[in-house]
Amino acid sequence: MANPFVHVELQTRDVARAKDFYGRLFGWTLVDEPMPGGGGSYTMIQVGEGTGGGMFTNPDPQAPPCWTAYVAVDDIAASTARARELGARIVVDCMAVGDYGSMSVFVDPGGATLAMWQPKMPAA
Repeated sequence: MANPFVHVELQTRDVARAKDFYGRLFGWTLVDEPMPGGGGSYTMIQVGEGTGGGMFTNPDPQAPPCWTAYVAVDDIAASTARARELGARIVVDCMAVGDYGSMSVFVDPGGATLAMWQPKMPAA
């Protein structure tokens, strides 16, 4: 399948509470890792088979907790530009995420939020 969903991410006000709830509800393995560039930790959600994800404390205390889905793309800049051309509002323009890859986030013309992800290719 072209452009599959590859990651889901919870932005929350209380990561400890979310970890307790989802870990007990689904039996997920939750592993804390340092955020790229510092600034706290990121909890990786390891689900075994299927799409995993992560959770972190939203830096905006006024923002409501929410889940965001990520779709894999081959070219983050071109895909973000195409989303904009098709009427999306870019919320987070293309940005590097440590040594892992690059992402962007948009709101589609109907008002739904979606993120895109381009993994960093390993050096040949």
